[in-house]
Amino acid sequence: MASYEITLNSEQLAGLLTDDKGLQGLVETVLNQVLEAQVTEHLGAQRYERNTERKAYRNGYRSRTLTTRVGPLVLHVPQVRDGSFSTALFARYQRSEQALVLAMMEMMLQGVSTRKVAAITEELCGSRFSRSTVSQLCMALDARVQAWHERPLGGQAYPFILVDALVIKVRRDEAVRATSALIVSGINEEGLREVLGLWLGDSESEGTWADMFAGLKRRGLRGVEVLVSDDHAGLVKAVQRSFQGVLWQRCQVHLQRNVLGRTPRHLRAQMATGLRRIFQAADRLAARTAFAALAAALAGKADRVLTILYMQREILHHFCGAGT
Repeated sequence: MASYEITLNSEQLAGLLTDDKGLQGLVETVLNQVLEAQVTEHLGAQRYERNTERKAYRNGYRSRTLTTRVGPLVLHVPQVRDGSFSTALFARYQRSEQALVLAMMEMMLQGVSTRKVAAITEELCGSRFSRSTVSQLCMALDARVQAWHERPLGGQAYPFILVDALVIKVRRDEAVRATSALIVSGINEEGLREVLGLWLGDSESEGTWADMFAGLKRRGLRGVEVLVSDDHAGLVKAVQRSFQGVLWQRCQVHLQRNVLGRTPRHLRAQMATGLRRIFQAADRLAARTAFAALAAALAGKADRVLTILYMQREILHHFCGAGT
């Protein structure tokens, strides 16, 4: 790595303690000196120096403003007649300043208006981003999300698929509305979990789920053996139509919530403990034993809830075996 000698005067150093823009001026001075040293190294000669190893000649400067967290910096980028000089400083510095851009994007995602985002960046950086600039940054985010959402999945199999819906607040038509985010995760053959896709739509619609599953198949989803989801009627029908021959299991979390919601309050702790023992059983025999113990303990106290558990076919398959 090349080393550069940076020269600072006493006024610049004193400004760090006495001037609000002292750090801004210091960073600007250092970066301009780095640019000057880089072009000298590229040419193989100092300014006005004559030697036989000179590769090219200077051709003035162009100014470039870099907006940073310490304020706007005016940098003088050296030009070379043959256009051979380039610096990695801007690419590296922009990567370090990516946090500022990501913060603006996050504010937009959280529903902050472009006007407020512009005001906040002015307070942070001393330079005001226009509302159109903020909007353009978020449009770039849309392109990244779209590329992620359309990435191919054909590289590996996903034996286990987890499907869920999350209700979130979305700004649409100048109002904040409750919207379902449909999330599909896959567990690959190495046991690693990966989010395969996320859509906004009607969580109760069979057509919405069917279109989502068709999109996953077009992207190369394969090797599915078990699909876990809640038991919404539209979702289950879409699973049966799109993944014929795949085992379907109701999500244990949703089932526990439904069961505990129907359990008398004073018995919920006992019910929750019993369900955990069933789901965490090492084998089917241990699960049957845990269920029998729970049924005996709650007999005559929560018969309605026990009936619901008996009617859950996927749970009976888990701890009693098919046909029990």
